[in-house]
Amino acid sequence: MISSWRRRRAAKREGKQQRNYGNGEIELTVPIEFRCPISLDLMKDPVTLSTGITYDRDSIEKWIEAGNFTCPLTNQVLRTLEPIPNHVIRKNIQDWCVENRSHGIERIPTPRVPATSMEVSDILSKIDVACKKQDGKGCRDLVVKIKSLAKESERNKRCIVSNGAGGVLSQAFQAFSMASSFDENDDVLEEILSALTIMFPLGVEAKGFLGSASAMQCLIWFLSSGDLSRRRNAVLGLKQLVSSSSDIPRKMNELSETEGAIEALFKLIKDPICPSSTKAALLIIYHTITSSSTKEKQVRKLVNLGIISLLLETSVDAERSICEKALGVLDGICESEEGRQMTCDNALSMPVLVKKILRVSDLATEFSVSVLWKLCTNGDMEDHRSVVFEALQVGAFQKLLLLLQVGCGEKTKEKVSEVLKMLNLHRNKIECVDPMDNFKDLKRPF
Repeated sequence: MISSWRRRRAAKREGKQQRNYGNGEIELTVPIEFRCPISLDLMKDPVTLSTGITYDRDSIEKWIEAGNFTCPLTNQVLRTLEPIPNHVIRKNIQDWCVENRSHGIERIPTPRVPATSMEVSDILSKIDVACKKQDGKGCRDLVVKIKSLAKESERNKRCIVSNGAGGVLSQAFQAFSMASSFDENDDVLEEILSALTIMFPLGVEAKGFLGSASAMQCLIWFLSSGDLSRRRNAVLGLKQLVSSSSDIPRKMNELSETEGAIEALFKLIKDPICPSSTKAALLIIYHTITSSSTKEKQVRKLVNLGIISLLLETSVDAERSICEKALGVLDGICESEEGRQMTCDNALSMPVLVKKILRVSDLATEFSVSVLWKLCTNGDMEDHRSVVFEALQVGAFQKLLLLLQVGCGEKTKEKVSEVLKMLNLHRNKIECVDPMDNFKDLKRPF
């Protein structure tokens, strides 16, 4: 078995492909001119450099992207980084595959011609002209073309992004969103937004266009009244805006003041479209209740919608990232007295919070401890007693002791210590109660 494995390894180094047929074994040698000098595999998309050496496109592009500007075989400096398709070699390889198909060799497909920087720049300049003319149909057709090119291959996408497509498309979205009614440019706005999601993450300039007042209003309009695809693209676009640290309060104020925006975000969590849209909605809500000037009003609105039950139910079996964001939103909700009261009244609160400590991630642990700390240290004595008793019943005392032993951040450690003191105080009171006190008023039967 070992010698057979070594023979197969040696055959691969020599460019041989082996296939078993019945009791015999046939070795098929790949001609050396059909093999890429870098990967030593059969070339699928042969391209020639300025030095005259042919490589497989995928291999040589990785070589150039790694910062190498010389030919791997000759070590000569490349005069141009744009490889030229070698159609002769590619046709010969396809003919060889067809001749040997009885040996199990599949014919390589004819590769699509990748997009060039000149081609992409030409399309983007035409989009810019169409925007200035407010030619919605012409712009839409060009955006469809650029989106189609981006979806063809990862290389095309990199080429399109590197030529500034994100900024051009964001500017186009802003231009068409400034119409008196979004319905006028509904189709082109939808197509631009769909194409923009392929270009994420956006640069600073693109975020500036997308974060303008008219573009923000259009995103919120899509979020509130669009179909599933529109709502998904809109919330991903809004996520791009809050992912940058600049001017978040203004953007969150505008979002929170728009009628139906909070309800639309809540609906995305309640009736999820996909994990990415759920994460984006949770992130936007988190920034809304922590950065907006009307955060108290937004918290009250979310609490009335039933956000606390939704967050706890979502956290039960969600993936790590969604769980972290749901607990983060719950932590923000518990900044308000109304939020803390509703969290205390929910039967899932303590079991979920205690369970998530040391079970999901460090961030989820921090949020869970922070919520516990807010529930146990705020409110009157009667509230403390009920919260603490429930926490003790689900094993919070032991879990927090374990957290101190394992280690955590300084702020989290301070909160854990305060909660433990509160739990220990009531724990001692529980232990000091005489269980026979319940029977002291009963008459002895003798």
